[in-house]
Amino acid sequence: MAKEISGYVKLQAKGGQANPAPPIGPALGSKGVNIMEFCKQFNARTQDKMGKVVPVLITVYTDKSFDFVIKTAPAPIQLMEAAKIQKGSKESNRAKVGKVNWAQIEAIALDKMPDMNCFTKESAMKMVAGTARSMGLTVDGKAPWEN
Repeated sequence: MAKEISGYVKLQAKGGQANPAPPIGPALGSKGVNIMEFCKQFNARTQDKMGKVVPVLITVYTDKSFDFVIKTAPAPIQLMEAAKIQKGSKESNRAKVGKVNWAQIEAIALDKMPDMNCFTKESAMKMVAGTARSMGLTVDGKAPWEN
């Protein structure tokens, strides 16, 4: 028989560097999860993503056991890496802080496809391009579907 779910916890932690300090400790402690066990498992599964921000969805069961699913890095983080900037613009409609091209947007969209709620590569690229514009990044060139 399947275990009964008591709740979900969504977190963002750096790959391979999870520790019981806030924000992980208090979020999991309130659900009664063994924090050190989660940190060990998370660090073991994210060794290849060392230092990158990784979203994780933790399913907590009534017997205090847990499962977790690791998602792909958030689109803004990937866009900042592609544009080689530290942070986005405070006034994205006025002050532009960097540039990305459609090839970079396509690579990010293909990486994020499993976690996005879209079905085509074109719609995923439009979503990532919108994120880039709202961060104050300029998208160079013409969109591939406009040719």
